[in-house]
Amino acid sequence: MTSAHRDFDSVAIRRDFPILETQINGKPLVYLDSANTSQKPNIVIDTMSEFMRETYAPINRSAYTLAANATELYEGARNAVAKFINANSSQEIVFTKNATEALNLLVNSWGRTNLKTGDVVLLTHMEHHANIVPWQMLQQERGIELRWVPLTSDYQLDLTSLETLLKGVKVFSFTSMSNVLGTINPVEKLCAAAHAAGAIAIVDACQSVPHAPTDVRALGADFVTFSSHKMCGPSGVGVLWGRKELLEAMPPFLGGGNMISEVRLDGFTCAELPAKFEAGTPAIAEVVGLGAAVNYLNDFGMTSIRQHEIAISGYVIEKFADRFGDDITIHGPRNPELRGATFSFAFRGIHPHDLSQVLDQSNVCVRAGHHCAKPLMKIIGANATARASFYLYNTTADVDALADALDSASDIF
Repeated sequence: MTSAHRDFDSVAIRRDFPILETQINGKPLVYLDSANTSQKPNIVIDTMSEFMRETYAPINRSAYTLAANATELYEGARNAVAKFINANSSQEIVFTKNATEALNLLVNSWGRTNLKTGDVVLLTHMEHHANIVPWQMLQQERGIELRWVPLTSDYQLDLTSLETLLKGVKVFSFTSMSNVLGTINPVEKLCAAAHAAGAIAIVDACQSVPHAPTDVRALGADFVTFSSHKMCGPSGVGVLWGRKELLEAMPPFLGGGNMISEVRLDGFTCAELPAKFEAGTPAIAEVVGLGAAVNYLNDFGMTSIRQHEIAISGYVIEKFADRFGDDITIHGPRNPELRGATFSFAFRGIHPHDLSQVLDQSNVCVRAGHHCAKPLMKIIGANATARASFYLYNTTADVDALADALDSASDIF
């Protein structure tokens, strides 16, 4: 990472994102759906475009100069990601097509190798479907048991019975930050508890890596997954980080080109990490774009981004309370220090889908639905919520625009 950071100025940062200059029907864009996918800065767009115009070639196998240059950029992105999360080595960074695939890789490779009928996996009520359904699929196949960490009334994980829940558990797989509630979980504490119980710890860090410093070694996790498209990079790339000794002991997830060192009529030998888990032609340009996104975030420093989002969160909570009082219900912690800048809410009895459509008339983009977390939605008593999520390019003016648009929605309904 760079030692000197660019001054954090969210107004100036907005100019790095060409889409934020877009106007629809003469109204500026207010993009509040970064928990789903973030917008892309010029440096990412230009890097990918330049790569495809000037350097694009197959990587790894070809010996000519163009392919060597492409391979260098691709592996340079891997090195950047490794440094970004403080991995021990770039060999611990496996590129997948998204974080969902990374979690499926873990369930199908590590899980199917190490779990048998009756073994226990611990999840939480906060999980995204990507960290539920693969385990349920293995449950149907293998007869494993799933346990769940419940929630407290203030939207935190209820850890009072964690030691009991962890008895006999082989895997504790959990989100670092809820994509619905914004709750930031005590990852280091949860990893330590898993290890004390003899379990491995898997962290779905999709909602935290883009927004705060991440040090996988300090966290004590065994595996961490996250996605490029939520951290200013392109879609089509996910990241699996795992401890080298665990990755080496796992069988490959997919078979084919690039993941082998030798193929014979009677069998095959896997390539070394990370190629072992990267069968076929990868998303080359997209990985290069992720490398540019990592460099862009490093320009500011993740601590600055986190501080900005704490300030935005505090402004949202205060603004909504002052302006709407009991007419709005925020599903999530009220303390900005304990949450990310993702807000799921109910407003004056208006259905979330209707609300999002009316907000769209003001060019305010929010998400409406179950946010791929149906079990959690049932627990909080909602079929769906509207969700506004903020990032480094959002300002208090965006919060004000959201509040004004919400008032306009009341005029319609």
